[in-house]
Amino acid sequence: MKQTIFAAIFLLVAPAFSEGLSPDEVWAAAQKQAREKMDAGDWDGAQAILDRAKTMIATLKESGSDSLPASFEAPDIVDLRARAEQGDAQAQYDLGIRYLHGQGVKQDFAKTAEWYRKAAEQGHVFAQGNLGFAYENGRGVEQNYAKAVEWYRKAAEQGNAEAQKNLGRCYDNGVGVERNISESMKWYRKAAEQGNAEAQTFMGFSFYNIGQFDAAVEWFKKAAEQGNDDAQFDLGLCYDNGQGVIQDYGKAVAWFRKAADQGHASAQCNLGIHYYNGKGVVRDYVQAVKWCRKAAEQGYPRAQNWLGVCYSNGQGVAQDDATAFEWFLKAAEQGDETAQRNLGVSYMQGKGVSQNQVKAAEWFRKAAEQGDSSAQLVFAQMLEKGQGVEQDQDKALEWYRKAAEQGEAEAQSTLAWFLLHGIDGSRNPAKAAEWFRKAAEQGNANAQYNLGSLYESGNGVEKDFGKAAEWMKRSAEQGYPPAQCTLGYYYDQGQGVEKNDVKAAEWFRKSAEQGVATAQYNLGVSYESGEGVAQDYDKAVEWFRKAAEQGHAGGQFNLGLCYAKGRGVGQNSEKAVEWFRKAAAQGHEPAKDALKTLGLSETP
Repeated sequence: MKQTIFAAIFLLVAPAFSEGLSPDEVWAAAQKQAREKMDAGDWDGAQAILDRAKTMIATLKESGSDSLPASFEAPDIVDLRARAEQGDAQAQYDLGIRYLHGQGVKQDFAKTAEWYRKAAEQGHVFAQGNLGFAYENGRGVEQNYAKAVEWYRKAAEQGNAEAQKNLGRCYDNGVGVERNISESMKWYRKAAEQGNAEAQTFMGFSFYNIGQFDAAVEWFKKAAEQGNDDAQFDLGLCYDNGQGVIQDYGKAVAWFRKAADQGHASAQCNLGIHYYNGKGVVRDYVQAVKWCRKAAEQGYPRAQNWLGVCYSNGQGVAQDDATAFEWFLKAAEQGDETAQRNLGVSYMQGKGVSQNQVKAAEWFRKAAEQGDSSAQLVFAQMLEKGQGVEQDQDKALEWYRKAAEQGEAEAQSTLAWFLLHGIDGSRNPAKAAEWFRKAAEQGNANAQYNLGSLYESGNGVEKDFGKAAEWMKRSAEQGYPPAQCTLGYYYDQGQGVEKNDVKAAEWFRKSAEQGVATAQYNLGVSYESGEGVAQDYDKAVEWFRKAAEQGHAGGQFNLGLCYAKGRGVGQNSEKAVEWFRKAAAQGHEPAKDALKTLGLSETP
């Protein structure tokens, strides 16, 4: 939330001229201010400004000076000072304001505080509030939070809304006083009920923080309708998230736009993201870039990261990895964890910068340490492989666990694999099954396959062919080749599903076409036997060969048989023996027996 300077209400009774102005410059400034008065219908005020300017110019000419001296005081200041020195509280306050803004006198914060104090000690409410602000910010006085609270309280107790708001903020943040949410809310409410927009925003934020979203929305609306950009942004968030209101992306965008038009960086960023995602508005990458750039140029790290994403993907701007890298770096250096992860990707892939695995690991680690689960996963993988960092299985497991506990499915699946195989020295199939299940329920195909395998073997869970088939099917339907092959086997054997040779062949084919050697062998068997497909020895040979060339012993043996019998391929004893020996070298017993029958050794 923003802080605003204590409201200063005073009548400008003289034009503000700075030292160093020539007579011509004094007259030009006076004419400009007079025109403003005339535009407002204040003809007398305009004439007064011109008269005072003439007095100043005459003073300059009489002194023979070319410009206003530093010690020059406008005629009305002389009168104001005289009244202030006689103890007139309003004059003391007004003189403080003049010193604050350098109007008719040289700007001097110390003198501002001095005159505020004189007025404040006489009970002048605005002076008390302004003196509190001076102490809080160390402007013209030594910073002193306790004295700030003291003076805010004096003004607040007189009913001044701005002081009440500032006192509430001090209690809210524990500035100059022990933090006390109850007192904070009390003073915020007093100011808010007087219509103070900032206090209304603070009230909304306080209710938001304790989960009372309905009340938060009520106060945000009051402030937002007065034009408070923070409240407009916060109200937009409530509509965006459906907190205290029915979720409505269109209304979220409308409020973000109001705040964004006032230069609110967070709102500009959110508006840009909504254009990027097409939420509440028609997707428009050009508009996304426009709004993210506005926020990014204000130094807002989240927007800098998003602008980098647009450059990286060529969305709304010409694709440019180097510029994307620059924006990622700006955001990353401010601590934005998503940008740190994206910077890690840039270094890892050499996008927009020379490839550097060490730097990639550094940025992934920074993001991981801030809790970015995707970065934790990648950093764990780098530790496991020794990529850009020294290989360390124990640390890899630690980071996999952190990512898994945040719901990162791939990390959950990998952690389960560690536990299943005891890579960390403590094999625990039951725990492995738990983590595989978490990842599987998120749709991770690898985890679904492994969970199905555990149900098939009864490892870590009670054996259940039905559940094995259920999880295997989920994985297979996502295109996971090992699951497709296994599901084909289940249909072939009627294991956990009703036996169906046609479906078996279909799933073998899906897996085989993705290069799984066992599936290629099984599909070859289907074509050889005519189970689930029309019998076709040529196709059987084709698939046996694919499996054999990948080193599948069964495929090698069956291909050898095809050559021996001249089935689907020209009869060739030498080729048959060649493939029998390849299979026998892998310990394939039928191949060894075939060689013995032929009276041949297992090696040439």
